[in-house]
Amino acid sequence: MALVGGGQGSFIGRVHSIAACLDNRAELVAGALSSNPEKAKASAPAYDIPPERAYGSIEELIEKESALPEDQRIDFISIATPNFTHFPIAKAAVEAGFNVICDKPMTFDLAQAEELKGLVEKSGVVFAVSHNYTGYPLVRMAREMILNGEFGEIQAVRSNYIQGWLRKRIEQEDQKQAAWRTDPSKSGAAGAFGDIATHAYNLGRYMTGLLPAEISCNLKIFAPGRQLDDYGHAVIRFQNGALGTVTASQISHGRENDLFIEIDGTKGALSWRQEEPNQMIVRRNGQPHAIYTRDPNAPFMNESGAAACRLPAGHPEAFFEAFANIYRSAFDAMISRITGESFEPKNTIYPNVYDGVEGMFFIEQSVASSKENGAWLPFNCDCARS
Repeated sequence: MALVGGGQGSFIGRVHSIAACLDNRAELVAGALSSNPEKAKASAPAYDIPPERAYGSIEELIEKESALPEDQRIDFISIATPNFTHFPIAKAAVEAGFNVICDKPMTFDLAQAEELKGLVEKSGVVFAVSHNYTGYPLVRMAREMILNGEFGEIQAVRSNYIQGWLRKRIEQEDQKQAAWRTDPSKSGAAGAFGDIATHAYNLGRYMTGLLPAEISCNLKIFAPGRQLDDYGHAVIRFQNGALGTVTASQISHGRENDLFIEIDGTKGALSWRQEEPNQMIVRRNGQPHAIYTRDPNAPFMNESGAAACRLPAGHPEAFFEAFANIYRSAFDAMISRITGESFEPKNTIYPNVYDGVEGMFFIEQSVASSKENGAWLPFNCDCARS
């Protein structure tokens, strides 16, 4: 593994490194940890990256790693940098033939996402996007239950991601994570909707398999002077007639990282909350509410859910383990590529470049709809997974 980003003051870079190595299937051996070459090299000891493989730029990393013998060079690059840098880094990595794990949103805009998809298809590399919430065992269990018809036809999806950390304009206080997320030149066209609503939308798509048709959205800036949305609400019409909602907030007092989803089908309904990820509630009229717990040895646990577990019941698994499940699934595809075997590039258990394109389309159409006072706009993504 080579890590790009993750230097001093980073949050998600450290998460990537821990998740990738959690199952002892990868080793972090190289990195370009900051856009500042001095800071990049100074950050390397915290990751046990040797000085000779602590690079000052992505260009240096790719040039020197590509020159190494095949059995010594890196196999994949993880991108944990601000949004506006994702595309040039990913493009360089893909064109050099390296597999990629990229943070979300995948690119700065839709045009970049579509170009990157073409490059991935041409190169044949494995490309994963770290929509890590799809890695939770009960999310994967629910997905299998839904796709197997246990909840009947899905008619409504309510997906919400509520935070409060941007209630005040802490971006003016030199808070690194807030500064780039609220800067249109670094974050892109959306604020909260690009940062967290993309997760909420992706979660609903992943769990239900429903294909979107149209979207109506209203975005709002509540913190005076801020340049990008800090609150928003979208309504989605799906191709089967179902309705979905996505709500995102970064200005709700006391809310930390509250991603939660409710799904209604003709045979039952479920709800799951990221802050309590080891429980899922299933409701059916006339029956007691059922609380499913994360238990890989229980008879009710299906194959997808059990395969995503690492610990017995009652030993909580959460954010790092879910993140690691994205890596674990991508590693299986990487091994297939290395050994010359075929692998599924689109309908994968892990989020991929096609999900990345759809996420950028979601942002673009949400922003466009909001500018037109919530007008209904087409939202049929040609490359969407089935």
